[in-house]
Amino acid sequence: MLADSNLTKVRVNESMLELVEGDITRQETEAIVNAANSSLLGGGGVDGAIHRAAGPELLAECRTLGGCPPGEARLTRGYRLKAKYVIHGVGPIYSGTPRDAELLASVHRHALQLASEHRIVTVAFPAISTGVYGYPMEEAAPVALQTVIEYLRRHSEIKTVRFVLFGRRAYQAYATALKALIVDD
Repeated sequence: MLADSNLTKVRVNESMLELVEGDITRQETEAIVNAANSSLLGGGGVDGAIHRAAGPELLAECRTLGGCPPGEARLTRGYRLKAKYVIHGVGPIYSGTPRDAELLASVHRHALQLASEHRIVTVAFPAISTGVYGYPMEEAAPVALQTVIEYLRRHSEIKTVRFVLFGRRAYQAYATALKALIVDD
């Protein structure tokens, strides 16, 4: 792995892992990942912002999916978003048990597997489960990043994975975790 001086970009084999502070609904990636709830019918935070930006057609398509259990993901069109697709990933509600990390890793893997299956080469993730689901940012960041790095080491079809972090605190938590993962590598 090679990192640039500010640790916002890291090469993993043929892929690029990026960290940016911003609004996931404005990303020009092929797919964005939604931090969805199990119903897939919209909610607050990232989920609500994505549904508002995509328009009512997204909710209509989500109604046909029958929900999604924690740790898994489902794919829809992006409608009015810049992204062609939305991958709805359901993370865990934080309980402080080892199962939380297993489910958080699983939702990231499932989202990447869907991207690979649909030949999506650029994907943007939010900080899944760190809002209303209560997962501490400093605990979630290394789990999410390590899972993505491990996936990219084994699969070359995804060229860019970008974590779009809302606010300086989220960005700093992910940048610190990424630096630690690079040092340990």
